[in-house]
Amino acid sequence: MEYTTLGNTGTTVSKLCFGTWRFAKESNGVVETDREEAHELLDACLDHGVNFIDTANVYGSPNGTSETWIGEWLADHDREDVVIASKVYFPFNGRGQPGPNDSGLGRKHIRAQIEGTLERLGTDYLDLYYIHRWDENTPIRETMQVLTELVREGTVHYLGASSMAAWQLTKALWTSDVEGLERFEVTQPMVNAAHFDAVGKYLEVCADQDLAVCPYSPLAGGFLTGKYDRAPDGSVEAPDGSRGSLSDRFGAYATDTAWNVLEAVETVADEVDASPAQVSLRWLMDQSEFTCVPIVGARTPAQLAENVGAVEVSLSDEQFTRIEEAR
Repeated sequence: MEYTTLGNTGTTVSKLCFGTWRFAKESNGVVETDREEAHELLDACLDHGVNFIDTANVYGSPNGTSETWIGEWLADHDREDVVIASKVYFPFNGRGQPGPNDSGLGRKHIRAQIEGTLERLGTDYLDLYYIHRWDENTPIRETMQVLTELVREGTVHYLGASSMAAWQLTKALWTSDVEGLERFEVTQPMVNAAHFDAVGKYLEVCADQDLAVCPYSPLAGGFLTGKYDRAPDGSVEAPDGSRGSLSDRFGAYATDTAWNVLEAVETVADEVDASPAQVSLRWLMDQSEFTCVPIVGARTPAQLAENVGAVEVSLSDEQFTRIEEAR
């Protein structure tokens, strides 16, 4: 495994992060990863040297299940061996029908959710706490104030921001600087080789401010694994049991640009004797403008092993550029 410093922090993480959004997730009545499979995957992470685990308070059905399963597993391992990230924003249904203060980034909701997250994980602190989305109804100053309190109390080590507009990220950073508050050090946008330009301005802010980028959906929902074919009518031909066959929204990944990028990725994969998934992940890890740690969401230990194989792949400048220019 390769390791890197997480942006402008003092924490070292594996060059791949393991995402647990599939833990207890139901798609068309099918649980994508059950408890036993979840624990097997977490064991496999440590075996491969992956020390960075990503979750959220709303992952799983019911909400909180992903954190609970991680906490059960963590009880049999050394807490200091792993870097754990979780998130806050969305309505939380862990205590029944969400109330008026059971969502968003106000002080009351954040304080309640960090307590629940720590309890489910069975830990005294989080290494990284993301805001899952931007809250238009709460002043960013209030959000950064309460998050700053969590850092200075030792409950959270670093702060992160997930999907939002570039101007919103800039406003949050400016507020922290002006008010003398803790700032976001890590971001988690949707970024992959086929969906890079769409978040270009956001990534420019990350590069300028030395923020680490931990992309979710680095394989475009599995599209960049190369297991999908293009039907004559332009639709996606998906293997049974794949995400493309389970989700009606998968077609959004299969743009004309995405097919062009996939062709370039597959060509490079043949040249370096690697899988398209490994090449796609390596392309992200090789970003030079910012630290990039892709979040992989493998369903099986075998898939995780393939993803981890990306650290053994080496792309030439010409191959990297070829994929970049296919966008």
